[in-house]
Amino acid sequence: MTPFKKVHHICIAVHDIERASEYYESVGIGPWQDYGSLAQYSDLEVPDVDGFFASVYRTAQVGDLQLQLVQPGAGSPQRRFLDEHGEGIFHIGFEVGDIDESEAQAAALRMEVLMRGRRPDGSGFAYFDTADRAGGVVLELRSTSAPASS
Repeated sequence: MTPFKKVHHICIAVHDIERASEYYESVGIGPWQDYGSLAQYSDLEVPDVDGFFASVYRTAQVGDLQLQLVQPGAGSPQRRFLDEHGEGIFHIGFEVGDIDESEAQAAALRMEVLMRGRRPDGSGFAYFDTADRAGGVVLELRSTSAPASS
């Protein structure tokens, strides 16, 4: 069983988030909203915690799809991508109900976690180390609400 069924967003790594969001708005894509504080993720497994917290995200809704821009902090996988490949799509995010269950489904598909984070309510994200096999793109699972109690 695959958890990769419902695309939620596409995330584009950029050098200058102001310039990129202004351009997108000039062609009618926007408005862009700040994602907010990444401090909401209290349980983190990331390569560089400071780099994670230094990253800046903005989002815009385009129909049923969210576009994200990230200006990554130093030491993050997004920064490494930007430095090695230039601006472009870093990841595709898929919405799931239960992030832990969905992460286990991905593990059963032999996918290795690149980084993960959880909020106190149990929602959160998991990025998988797929870039070498998925055309340079990282796949992400995300849950915006706590898993339903059984």
